[in-house]
Amino acid sequence: MSKNNFFYRNSLSIVLIALMLIFWVGQFFTGWKTENKELAEEGQALLNFGQYIQSGHFIQATFENWESEFLQMMLYILLTVSLRQKGSSESKSLTEKEDVDEEPKPHSNAPWPVKKGGIWLKIYKHSLSLVFGVLFLISFVLHFFGSYKDYNSEQMIKNKTTIGVYDYLFESRFWFESFQNWQSEFLAVASIVLLSIWLREKGSPESKPVDMAHDETP
Repeated sequence: MSKNNFFYRNSLSIVLIALMLIFWVGQFFTGWKTENKELAEEGQALLNFGQYIQSGHFIQATFENWESEFLQMMLYILLTVSLRQKGSSESKSLTEKEDVDEEPKPHSNAPWPVKKGGIWLKIYKHSLSLVFGVLFLISFVLHFFGSYKDYNSEQMIKNKTTIGVYDYLFESRFWFESFQNWQSEFLAVASIVLLSIWLREKGSPESKPVDMAHDETP
């Protein structure tokens, strides 16, 4: 395949997005089947495609996971600015100053905020973590909305009293959904940080060179 080929130059993002969409569709159909099975057991009307995609069950399940991913990435980006792990491929050097620490200099190929300077440059210097932070907040709100909607739907099916938005904010169910995902995300990050000290994957930028000493930080 030519190195100028579009797929070759963008294959990583294309494959990752394709996998995400495949699994999201799988989540939709299995979630739809699961929800309708539970509704049938309760003697309730089943949901069609359009109704399920607007249901609290689907919204909660989707954004509960997205929320944790964006939180993980935002904090990981911020923590790796100043924290180190000796021997890990995920850590900056313990002693040497790196290119990412240098102050940006305007040049012909520099992004426009760098050329513009001022407030635009200040924002752009932290734009990666800022965008992940915004995505986390949006996902958090949508997760809350979906979970709240799903909870009250279950309450109505069981002929129990529904609760208001403020009360649900203190409901243990919502925070259980969040914490169970948050802890797993940071377990995954800690695993790659620590395991990359001793283990290798030839050809992967997430791994140190196979012959590099365990205690050496790239």
